[in-house]
Amino acid sequence: MDKKYTIKDIAKMAGVSKGTVDRVLHNRGKVSPTALDKINEVLNVIDYEPNLIARNLKNTKVYRICVLLPDPEIDPYWLPCVNGIQEAITEFKAYGVIIETHYFNPESTKSFLHTNETIIKKSPDAVLIAPLFHKETLGIVKQYDELNIMVNTFNNQIEGESIKSFVGQDLNKSGRVAASLMNLIITEGQIAIIHIDESLKNAVHMQEKEKGFRNYFDEKKIPGFPITTLKLKHPNVESKFSTFLEENPNLKGIFITTSKAYQIASILAPLKNKKIAIIGYDLVEKNVNFLNQGLVHFLIHQNQKRQAYLGVSTLVEHFLFRKDIPETILLPIDIINVENASFYVS
Repeated sequence: MDKKYTIKDIAKMAGVSKGTVDRVLHNRGKVSPTALDKINEVLNVIDYEPNLIARNLKNTKVYRICVLLPDPEIDPYWLPCVNGIQEAITEFKAYGVIIETHYFNPESTKSFLHTNETIIKKSPDAVLIAPLFHKETLGIVKQYDELNIMVNTFNNQIEGESIKSFVGQDLNKSGRVAASLMNLIITEGQIAIIHIDESLKNAVHMQEKEKGFRNYFDEKKIPGFPITTLKLKHPNVESKFSTFLEENPNLKGIFITTSKAYQIASILAPLKNKKIAIIGYDLVEKNVNFLNQGLVHFLIHQNQKRQAYLGVSTLVEHFLFRKDIPETILLPIDIINVENASFYVS
């Protein structure tokens, strides 16, 4: 078994007093630079891990973390985030941390701002935001900064000096991955990049994926793949896409930049003579159904459950254990097809 080092052991190894070691481990009182260097050197050698639970029991501070999350009953894409947040709640339930989720309508800036006001009244120590609305998010981040409330973001990246951390994927890279997959599936023909329900709230998100997709083909100088961008919006998705199909008989591949690949797959399903490769995002139930039917070829998994979990857990560990929060946490770009989908869908 690994040796359990005591403060007395560390003091002896570093050649300092037990009181000096105690001050370093618990970040209290002054310590000379020389003594600090000696202690840190010993801690690195022995890979010292403090008794975190014992330390926390001495801490009477109760930390409150609020999550500002789109309502999964309105957009099921966000449902895995609820599970990720619950996983963090379960993991840290023995500690002095309150983790609350506050939902807003993902189609309403008014709802987003109203929910934010509710959170501010709670006086949290930190907030985790899914920043769907760019302008409004910058405004509330400024509010939080003035109130000395820490902010993490996930899923959509927004630049801001007051934002502590971002958890998500490299959207440009994910677009390039989609392009490389498309290049494997089809040998020639027109490709459509389809944005469904693009709005100010998610335009940057979608456009970054498109940019990566186009850059891949541009950089590889691959001929024979004219690329067209099509923007569709509810409730005219079916009618406008059907018209587009008629006007573009050489369409061979479709890259859908949102979690709504199923909307396009459902239109193509009855058209047995149309063999069009579809690549989309996210393991929502309808997408997986069409993946299993062979109508969707690949899905790129953004792992929103893991994003939400990491967004919360990094804040908790920062408050409880004084761990640094990385400015950016990028998750792997998982490629899902019919053969491995069952490993991701429980």
